[in-house]
Amino acid sequence: MFAEPDRTPLTRDFFDRPVLEVAPDLLGRVLVRDSEHGPIELRLTEVEAYAGEADPGSHAYRGKTARNGVMFGPPGHVYVYFTYGMWHCMNLVCGPEGMASAVLLRAGEITEGVELARKRRLSARNDKELAKGPARLATALDVDRSLDGADLCGDPSSPFSILTGTPVEAAQVSEGPRTGVGGEGAVHPYRFWTTDDPTVSPYRAHVPRRRRT
Repeated sequence: MFAEPDRTPLTRDFFDRPVLEVAPDLLGRVLVRDSEHGPIELRLTEVEAYAGEADPGSHAYRGKTARNGVMFGPPGHVYVYFTYGMWHCMNLVCGPEGMASAVLLRAGEITEGVELARKRRLSARNDKELAKGPARLATALDVDRSLDGADLCGDPSSPFSILTGTPVEAAQVSEGPRTGVGGEGAVHPYRFWTTDDPTVSPYRAHVPRRRRT
């Protein structure tokens, strides 16, 4: 028999570490999203690390802006951004305050609140696709920019928390280049996923946009 996942919430100390330590250690942890419609729980299976101003692939590479300000704040908060004019993506801020590093939540398995996630993800062909990709994950959890800056640790009014869950053993963690990242950041093996998990999204290399002539 499998042991029940640990329901102990992660503390801020968990996130107050280098991003390349936090990212793979998030695999198997349980993200809880509370709302007026009911709770949803998600077991994390795929993440990407972004190392702030030292990382050409990071939103913080060129410094602090109104959009990425949460990344420069204390660890253990949520950073939400809007992309391609239609999708939101959810990140968890980590590392010392001012370092602007964060982990993008790319995929997971909905373990509680499946019916609610299905209503939000009507195009999903099966439950494994409900949060298979960062935009799908954010949609299933009803995440938008209004939740940017939410505290994961110690705020009883927060809509989010992270539980210890069942951490993935190191031998079951795969790593490789990040999806859709081009330029100097393309070669960094900062994507981590649970090996052979069916909820992990497919890798897609960066495709440069064609300029209009």
